[in-house]
Amino acid sequence: MSYYHIQSIPLTDLAEQFGTPLYVYDANKIIEKISILRDSFKNVNLKIKYACKANTNLAILKLMRKHGVEIDVVSPEELRLAMMAGFEGSQITFTPSGVSFDEIELAAELGTRINLDNLDVLEKFGQRYGSTKEALIRLKPHVFGGGNEKIMTAHPESKFGISIHQKEEILAIVEKYDMKIIGLHQHTGSDVKNADAFTQAATAILEMAFSFKDLEIIDLGGGFKVAYQDGDVVTDMAKVGEILTSAFLNFSKKYGRDLQLWFEPGKFLVSEAGTFLTTANVVKIDPIKTFVGVNSGLNHLGRPMMYGAFHDIFNASNQNETEKNEYRVVGYICETDTFSWTPEGKQGERLMNKVTAGDIIAIKNAGAYCFSMASQYNSRLLPAEVLVLEGEAKLIRKRDTFEDIVRNLIDIEV
Repeated sequence: MSYYHIQSIPLTDLAEQFGTPLYVYDANKIIEKISILRDSFKNVNLKIKYACKANTNLAILKLMRKHGVEIDVVSPEELRLAMMAGFEGSQITFTPSGVSFDEIELAAELGTRINLDNLDVLEKFGQRYGSTKEALIRLKPHVFGGGNEKIMTAHPESKFGISIHQKEEILAIVEKYDMKIIGLHQHTGSDVKNADAFTQAATAILEMAFSFKDLEIIDLGGGFKVAYQDGDVVTDMAKVGEILTSAFLNFSKKYGRDLQLWFEPGKFLVSEAGTFLTTANVVKIDPIKTFVGVNSGLNHLGRPMMYGAFHDIFNASNQNETEKNEYRVVGYICETDTFSWTPEGKQGERLMNKVTAGDIIAIKNAGAYCFSMASQYNSRLLPAEVLVLEGEAKLIRKRDTFEDIVRNLIDIEV
């Protein structure tokens, strides 16, 4: 029964109260995931730095801060949102990629921790700040996480980080400008199933760490695999925690100082908390297949078409399991915008309780990289967002209006 509810509130009631399309987030699920991560690393000095690009809603950021989670940002705008949510500069890590140096200067002025991810920026930072500003270095450990290659970030061809094979060049720049490097960082990518990938990446970083004298932080990123359907393979957090805790404590002992271990989960904390509610506009019976067309599309949830991502989909209006049909769930965008991709990464059908026009079609795992990647394509309005907190549904983002679409347009005579 809970499948059709969030904290005892029926999904259909949420759809009726706030309209669709609608993103709904379960605060309890986010808090649960924070606890799981802490419990997995309870024997180390752990800091959780939420990768807020997964979901930047202000209420989500405030919830993270309330529960002792700090934050990782990748743009000046995310940085400002973090500050709006109450985070201090020292609680914010700026981890950009390929940005102009003025963004890094802004982050430095605001007192954030900065990850430097290429040799050119490392040199400029050294020239500009020398030993007066602390920094972290993002390394590329040449590890493939074993998931979707589109969301892997530590393999040899990735744009992210400075290759561990450029160690001598890194050290030469650090020594030249007497830089204070307080942390080493890496991020394996998203949906990493195998604990071995984390172990390999950690081993590479920890081996290199002995070359730096001022370290306080080892940041092993995130990428823990979450469940998208019953029986899905997920990262064994207990195993990862046991292996990495042992390696980290051994390293700290040899290094001669107690360090902080950081992780930057995004999807792990918020993905399973989100449900996207849509309404079935039409049930289109075709000689080959039956389509359910909903009042949303890749403009609101692009992961299926972008990554071939699987999201569980079900009919929240019909709990009668006796009559099921196969449906291809599609959107209203003037593109192919199928939601119902298979676990093998192909467009397909889903076996669902019978659908009638007007039914609420729910899409699971909609808390991460869903609204944050949404657009106004086809001049469609962005959906509303709701947070269910302590049994009460709270509106945390209003639905777009047409005025939001035209706000920045300038009407000239042509």
